[in-house]
Amino acid sequence: MAYQLYRNTTLGNILQESLDELMQSQKTTPQLALQVLLNFDKAIISALAQRVRNRLNFRSSLNTYRFYDNVWTFVLNDVEFREVAELIKADKVKIVACDGKNTGSNTTE
Repeated sequence: MAYQLYRNTTLGNILQESLDELMQSQKTTPQLALQVLLNFDKAIISALAQRVRNRLNFRSSLNTYRFYDNVWTFVLNDVEFREVAELIKADKVKIVACDGKNTGSNTTE
């Protein structure tokens, strides 16, 4: 389930559209398309774990939070993001966080 978060990115959407076109023209099977998506998910998670090293601090007031089906959702107000000397402010931010340790399962919900 956590894998599917990356499919909503621009790259993930384009990949899904390309696979849909290939299936409609019968140049690939649905099973192969699903396998390609699962490999995409694993590659994105691996790349983020190995290549992203930046740290970001933020300060805000918590509006609401929720924990459901191993997914945390936080809504923050008056947020200040700080990276070294750069400061970015936002009125409202929504953070959705999944448990990355359960990424070994092949759920396709």
